[in-house]
Amino acid sequence: MPNCHLVICPVLIPLLSGVAGFILCRFPRLRAWLAIAGMSMSLACSFLLFFSVHQAGQPMVFQGGGWAAPFGITLVADLLAALFVLMSQLVLLAGVIYAMGSKDSCVGYPCFYPLFLFLATGLTGAILAGDIFNLFVFVELLAISSTVLTAISDDRYGVEAAYKYFYMSQLAAIFLLLAVGALYVSCGSLNMAHLSVLIAQAPSTMLLPLAAAFLMASFMIKSACFPFHFWQPDFHTAAPTPVSAMLSSVVVKLGVYGFIRMTTLIFTDQASQIQTLLTILGVAGIAYGGISAVGTHNVKRMLAYSTLAQVGFVLVGIGWGTVFSLTAAIVFAFNHSIVKSAMLMLAGHVASRSSIKSASFSIVTGVGRKLPLAGVLFFLGSLSLAGIPPTNGFISKMMIFKSGIQSGHFYGLILIGLASTFTLVYTMRAFMRIFWQEPSKGIYTKPQGDRLVAPVLLICLVLALGVFAEPLVELAGETVNWLVNPKIYIQAVLGEVL
Repeated sequence: MPNCHLVICPVLIPLLSGVAGFILCRFPRLRAWLAIAGMSMSLACSFLLFFSVHQAGQPMVFQGGGWAAPFGITLVADLLAALFVLMSQLVLLAGVIYAMGSKDSCVGYPCFYPLFLFLATGLTGAILAGDIFNLFVFVELLAISSTVLTAISDDRYGVEAAYKYFYMSQLAAIFLLLAVGALYVSCGSLNMAHLSVLIAQAPSTMLLPLAAAFLMASFMIKSACFPFHFWQPDFHTAAPTPVSAMLSSVVVKLGVYGFIRMTTLIFTDQASQIQTLLTILGVAGIAYGGISAVGTHNVKRMLAYSTLAQVGFVLVGIGWGTVFSLTAAIVFAFNHSIVKSAMLMLAGHVASRSSIKSASFSIVTGVGRKLPLAGVLFFLGSLSLAGIPPTNGFISKMMIFKSGIQSGHFYGLILIGLASTFTLVYTMRAFMRIFWQEPSKGIYTKPQGDRLVAPVLLICLVLALGVFAEPLVELAGETVNWLVNPKIYIQAVLGEVL
């Protein structure tokens, strides 16, 4: 299959825009509009890439330098990668729009928008990477950008949170490098398509279980799933709102993407053991995340624990391992990315309108009484997180529960059904405290704060995907049909099945 240069555009455009942003560091407004233009162009290319792949009926492959796989640098856009890139860049563009209307001082720093664009580059590149080592390279770019963006936060705990995130990211990087070493020693290749063929030919190679364990550990840290979640609440509480909205929505999906690749492409013979573990961790995450969110004292912290619970649903869908459950997991991941970024932006908006800028419930209680539009948006987002119609969250949870019924996982269904009731409790409690109760003494609502343009657009999308859910569900179903036939991916990358 010839090289498809469209594949590299969603990676190259934000990278070049970020470099240009550093060059134009003396022009703050120009940096912001450059970031908007760069992410808009990148999103347009992502749309074009997705529809091109869908129309072609086969993955598009970019072979760096003209070197054929498995020897060169390969970027691959199958339906899964193209859909996740589209999801990520849609939310990332909303993040840039929110940052332009944010009152945070850090948004005005010369490095903010270029680093945000590098974050987009790292995330997109990691999703499109066709080999494990280049996945590691893009993940490191993502981690470094996120760390610095957190460290420059207006919050006094930003540097502490950045250290925590950096050390956890390095731990994930160490696990990923150990997996790279184990795979290369075992198979002599790091290309995912080539690994799929080689591992299927010799599934009992000594270091393969160790490589799978290292990959699992790395992706569990990246997705902040139970029990590797402990860094996330502190991080998201202190990070700037545009950054926390990205990391708690789309960046954690990188781990989810990795789990899907492991079970459907690289370790297909070992998939049942991996899926069993994912199911256990998913159920535990749903229960623990829900209970922790109920008892927390900060809106952003509550939403961070909510991510732990919501990612748990995705892991359960992957873990059940049926075609429909995997379809449900992909739909859930897409829908959650949109609503979670919107909810964190709304939390940031409310905090910015408080006389004391903080997302603590003791401060923001009653601040929303004079913010009717934010209240409506927060209420709709809460319905989505709780899985109530007519939002996209209802479609996601309905599909997860239906897939459990079809596959006969009734005990798991009972557990996640009971645990998911916590979502309605903590979201409605937060809504009542912020938008209905009287504010604390000395707390008042400021006339100006962060703008609502980005969360308005995202919540509208939440409703649209709830009312018109069929296109996304069908696309996710087509994606899974590709995933269950890994020869489609292998033939596109290698040209033939070795």
